[in-house]
Amino acid sequence: MSRQCNWMEPRVMDDNMLKQAVGEQGPREEAGQLAKQEGILFKDVLSLRLDFQNILCIDNLWQFESLRKLQLDNNFIEKIQGLENLVNLVWLDLSFNNIEAIEGLDTLVNLEDLSLFNNRIIKIDSLDALTKLQVLSLGNNQIDNIMNLIYLRRFKNLRTLSLSGNPITQMEDYKLFTCAYLPDLVYLDFRRIDDHTKELAEVKHQYSIDELKHRENLMQAQLENEQVQREELEQHKAAFVEHMNGSFLFDSMYEEDAEGSKLAYLPGVNELLEAYKDKFVIICLNIFEYGLKQQEKRKLELDTFNECISEAIQENQEEGKLRIARFEEKHLLNLSTIHNDSETTDSKVMEYSEDISELFNVLMTLEMQLVEQLEETINMFERNIVDLVGLFIENVQSLMAQCRDLENHHHEKLLEISINTLEKIVKGDLDDELPDDVRSLFVDKDTIVNAVGASHDIHLLKIDNREDELVTRINSWCSHLVDKIHKDEIMRNRKRVKEINQYIDHMQNELDNLECGDIID
Repeated sequence: MSRQCNWMEPRVMDDNMLKQAVGEQGPREEAGQLAKQEGILFKDVLSLRLDFQNILCIDNLWQFESLRKLQLDNNFIEKIQGLENLVNLVWLDLSFNNIEAIEGLDTLVNLEDLSLFNNRIIKIDSLDALTKLQVLSLGNNQIDNIMNLIYLRRFKNLRTLSLSGNPITQMEDYKLFTCAYLPDLVYLDFRRIDDHTKELAEVKHQYSIDELKHRENLMQAQLENEQVQREELEQHKAAFVEHMNGSFLFDSMYEEDAEGSKLAYLPGVNELLEAYKDKFVIICLNIFEYGLKQQEKRKLELDTFNECISEAIQENQEEGKLRIARFEEKHLLNLSTIHNDSETTDSKVMEYSEDISELFNVLMTLEMQLVEQLEETINMFERNIVDLVGLFIENVQSLMAQCRDLENHHHEKLLEISINTLEKIVKGDLDDELPDDVRSLFVDKDTIVNAVGASHDIHLLKIDNREDELVTRINSWCSHLVDKIHKDEIMRNRKRVKEINQYIDHMQNELDNLECGDIID
């Protein structure tokens, strides 16, 4: 199926090959000469042709981050790899190679045109990330299962498909099947699909298509539901109360509690356990609802802070622009006067120099005023957010203490039932039959007390761990947020001071050049 060039030595895709290809395919004439002198950066290359290079393995393309078109046809490539960084790729030609499987394309989310013509591909798959795919060429491969085409239904932008030369094209129903299952196709095997063919395909496969659409709709609904659940979970995590809106914490207490599971068989324990669970879950729901409300308060506080910061910076920048505009307006006239009236040159130059110094002082004063204003705003926000976090932690810890109180109460009741059961077993008064592994706990008082105590310890540990996790995470969030805000302000200040200095230096250089010009004259 693939090109056979056994007499040619396979080559490695190295830096020399890439530099040569870029140089040969680069701009010509004056621009080309300049590019050869200065060198062309791989990251700036938009199109690269590497056909007929006897390439065995795709490699060393990570620097071509801006590449949009890549031609790798007529080589010895056996595996699709090394394309991870080419996220801007729109057009890819891998035809006439020895590729057996479609793979390694997961990051090429902008790919629109893909050619894998004349390879050894058996199955159409692993194209899920290519949501923008419009043209797909898979002709002259070894695809023999027509059901492969159903996979292509997910590509809503696919308009051109080539499969000629594959075993499936020899099937009697190939064309109508393809048109029915891919109704948005415009071209199939280099020919436009006419309306009559589409109508025939729809009529012939209507029942199967309806069934497939029904399954697809169910699957889509399931995916959407899962997406909603994922988004909700992310919201709950942002509030640090994920899985607190139900019995998750309670259930987790018994997942590793073998003794507790055995003790549930004791008479009266089921009723005790149900009452305990109901009360425990109510407290968890209170924590959950309180957490969401506090998250809204923290978000509002952060949004208000960001708005205040943006307004302060914008007002300060507007004032700075106004001062610069006045300065430039005045000295456009001065420059004209200096050039036309040599008698006033010295005084005007002196005035220009003084105004540059004054502008520098004004701009730096504005920046210092802004720094002080923002520092006050940041400190106020820090106090507010720390207070909100502290209040949240305090109330959550209070609710978690209620969970522990419930556990302690349950432990006492369970221990009481267990001791009573032991006494009945000793006296032979126990009417209920107990499983052997449960009865083995009732050897003596110490054994049953230890079993109940072990169950109790596991429960308390789960409660403590969930509380510690919540407190640690929100404290970490608060600390990182405040640190980032302070660092961002430092970076903003440094950038602004640099901008002011660069502008003033530019103005001073203009003045210096002007003075030098007068001296020469």
